[in-house]
Amino acid sequence: MRKKLLIGLAVILVGIQFWPVDRTPPPVGGEIEAPSEVMAVLETSCYDCHSSETRWPWYSRIAPVSIWIARHVEEGRGDLDLSNWSAYPPDRADHKLEELIEMVESDEMPLPSYLILHGDARLTAEQKRLLLAWAERARAELE
Repeated sequence: MRKKLLIGLAVILVGIQFWPVDRTPPPVGGEIEAPSEVMAVLETSCYDCHSSETRWPWYSRIAPVSIWIARHVEEGRGDLDLSNWSAYPPDRADHKLEELIEMVESDEMPLPSYLILHGDARLTAEQKRLLLAWAERARAELE
C-alpha cells in the first residue's frame, strides 16, 4: 500500500512538471518615474512581483512551486504594476501610493515569504525612510 502511494505521488509530481506556466512578460506601458535611489529600492525589493521585469529563479521552473510563484506574480502585478504606472489615473495612482505606504510601514511588503530566499530585498530603515518620503511627495504632486 505504501509503495503504491509513493509511486502515485511520484507520477503526480512528474506529471505536473508539464503544467504550463506563462513567464512571458506583459508589455510595458509607462514605467514609474522616481529618483535613482528610489528606483534602486523598487527594482531590488518590488519589481519581481510588481513589474514586467520579473527575475525567475531556478526553483520557479519546478512544479508545484512554479505554479504558486506564477500566480503570486500575476496577483502582484494586478495589485500594483510599476511597469504600467502611467496607465493609472491620478486618483488610482494616489490610492496605490497610499497602499504602498501602509504596506511598507507595517512590514507587509516585501512579503516575508519572499524575503526567505531574497534577503537582498529586505528594506533597511534608511530604504524604508527613502521610499516612504518619496511616496508621500509623489502623492502630494498628484493633488
